[in-house]
Amino acid sequence: MSEQQIVPSEMALPNKLRILPLLGKPIFPGIFTPIMISSAEDVKTVEESLSSDNTLGLVLVENEEAESPTSKDLYSVGTLAKIVKKINLPDGGMNIFISTIKRFRIKKVIQDQGPIITAVEYPDEELDDTLEIKALTRSLIGEMKSVSENNPLFSEEMRLNMVNIDQPGKIADFITSILNIDRREQQKVLETFRIKKRMERVLISIKKEQELLKIQKKIQKQINEKIEKSQRDYFLREQLKAIKQELGIAVDGKSEDTNRFKERLEALTLDPEVREQIDKELEKFSLMEPNSSDYHVTRNYLETVLSLPWNEPKPREIDLPKAGRILDADHYGLEDVKERILEFIAVHKMKKDFRGSIILLVGPPGVGKTSIGKSIARALGKQFFRFSVGGMRDEAEIKGHRRTYVGAMPGKIIQGLKITKAKDPVFMIDEIDKLGASYQGDPSSALLEVLDPEQNIAFRDHYLDLPFDVSRVLFIATANSLETIPRPLLDRMEIIRLSGYIASEKLAIAKKYLVPKSLVKNGLTKDQVTFDRKALNAIAENYAREAGMRNYEKAVDKINRKVAKKILLGEATPPLTLSEGDMDTYLGKPYFNNEVNQIIAPGMVIGLAWTNFGGDTLIIESLALPGKEGFKLTGQMGNVMQESANLAYTYVRHLSAKLGIEDDWFGKHTIHIHIPAGATPKDGPSAGITMATTLISLALGKKVSNKLAMTGELSLAGRVLPIGGLKEKTIAAKRVGIKQIIIPKANNRDLEEIPEYVKKGIVFHPVGSMTEVLELVFGSDLLQRKAK
Repeated sequence: MSEQQIVPSEMALPNKLRILPLLGKPIFPGIFTPIMISSAEDVKTVEESLSSDNTLGLVLVENEEAESPTSKDLYSVGTLAKIVKKINLPDGGMNIFISTIKRFRIKKVIQDQGPIITAVEYPDEELDDTLEIKALTRSLIGEMKSVSENNPLFSEEMRLNMVNIDQPGKIADFITSILNIDRREQQKVLETFRIKKRMERVLISIKKEQELLKIQKKIQKQINEKIEKSQRDYFLREQLKAIKQELGIAVDGKSEDTNRFKERLEALTLDPEVREQIDKELEKFSLMEPNSSDYHVTRNYLETVLSLPWNEPKPREIDLPKAGRILDADHYGLEDVKERILEFIAVHKMKKDFRGSIILLVGPPGVGKTSIGKSIARALGKQFFRFSVGGMRDEAEIKGHRRTYVGAMPGKIIQGLKITKAKDPVFMIDEIDKLGASYQGDPSSALLEVLDPEQNIAFRDHYLDLPFDVSRVLFIATANSLETIPRPLLDRMEIIRLSGYIASEKLAIAKKYLVPKSLVKNGLTKDQVTFDRKALNAIAENYAREAGMRNYEKAVDKINRKVAKKILLGEATPPLTLSEGDMDTYLGKPYFNNEVNQIIAPGMVIGLAWTNFGGDTLIIESLALPGKEGFKLTGQMGNVMQESANLAYTYVRHLSAKLGIEDDWFGKHTIHIHIPAGATPKDGPSAGITMATTLISLALGKKVSNKLAMTGELSLAGRVLPIGGLKEKTIAAKRVGIKQIIIPKANNRDLEEIPEYVKKGIVFHPVGSMTEVLELVFGSDLLQRKAK
């Protein structure tokens, strides 16, 4: 026996259906409801349906988090629906009104996407013994009445609809659709074609809902009792307050807070706008009840505002010689950097203020950027506050959150002023080149207002929403690279470069700072352990060749830890003097050797590079393979470096006749250029002359000196163009014992910035053309001899 469902007489049940996947809950037959269509795929499905027979198959998606469901993501049973009306929405989506008709089961998938089309069948719904069905129907309606009476979400219209439905299967469907049960349970009901079993499932769900309602009532009762107790306590407190007032006793802590805030307010010199706003907040606070939700929000706001240094700072006399002594005591070397800082301080001593002062310290990691910032603060006698913006993606970190948010707090600038309790501190903004951006805002744009002298005189933090003068703050930013800093932000800062240290500087820093610091850190004394000069030099040469001092410090710490262990185990007796030969024991085999100088064959040339981690030396290697003409590049070269290599190849081929290279030599060989350390990305045009020299050395079969390095961009006409980072590159060359460096003639001016002790022992060869490079590398008569 089957239950008959009303199907429009003019409508035949289609054997093929376009499927509209449902992400929420299934929709049952016999329901008229709207559906919001937003995705492009669903819009397309609806449009195609409207252009044919107006029918859709509504099928629930098994995984509601699926972004683009396919037929594999769908349940097998759904509901046939007819589109009654369509309303287009401004955002490109649509709202459709559907009338659901009958259950169907998917037999076969005809089309899996754009839209999903399936072949379907319509199984009859089995109706069992009538008396048992009647009993189940009465039970469902009776239990549902009980649930609906205790649940305000069930309207009178729902109750009437439920009573007026005359088909048992439809009653079960209607009740399931309005019950707040799990989507999987609803789908099971939809998939149940036997009506008796379907009604039993729904009856169980109603019983569960009744149990939940009982628990909900119990919880509500407990809450009501607590509220009653809270109200009783409130009235008692009010009575107690009145008694205390009669006796002249302080009523509560709020009065104490109000008086304290008023005292602090009187001690501040404020602009009229700020004073008016604080007075309003204070008046509002005095009228609030301590139990109100806004009480603590307003109290925290007043606490923050009145803790800020609003008053003008006392004038400080800057002692320039003392500032120089402090910089010398805290940092070895970096003479040009210290000179720039002293000039900066001298100018502002003459001006009597630091308005508009933003310094950017740029250099590789571990060269002392942060510690220089601390030294500047100490030299000026000012408070120091540091915060890092590396990876910061939310502008609220800089400008604060508005008070409407729960847990709102001021940004880093206002927090720093509150902590330092000074209006003219030194602020260090670390890692400014690593700022991020996201949907929450762009912190670099927020920093523009902070660092702009024209705007920061009235900086408005979102939390305070009051103008605060931060123009007296001396801002010092640090970065490893300038490339990722937004140009408008960079234009507001004075750039001071820190290039790194050579081995002799590292040795002096280790003796003066690192070794004593490491001994204290590891519980040792200078009477127990000493390092001889060669040992300290070996650490710099073999274990810590980078521009900064971090790895050097780690190596010294490692040695001292091992020494402390040996002393405690009785394996060594102090005093100990560590020599170069002991380094293998404590630090293992050297990480570096002089392989960079090992030019073992033609086609190998030493180039100089500059990275975010300082200068570096690298060998450019080339090899010729007999066969057809070809050119291959490896070693993680960036686009600019690849273009530079192709340009060098073209230039050398053009010059080959003048150099005496066989006309068809390049035509008979595949040339392979490689830069070792293949896992490290490399880019830039400054290896142009090095690549050209590599190719010529390979073609002529002549080795290049292993004490010669070069850097310069090559043009197609053979000109040598200027490059950047000459100081860093020279330090890297000095570190590995290079004696001659070929540089572009246009970089002659940069030689003045390199300290004499770094240039000592190195001969610089400024060149303007590739011909000059070849004369220096292969001899002045190379081109003349070949021409003859």
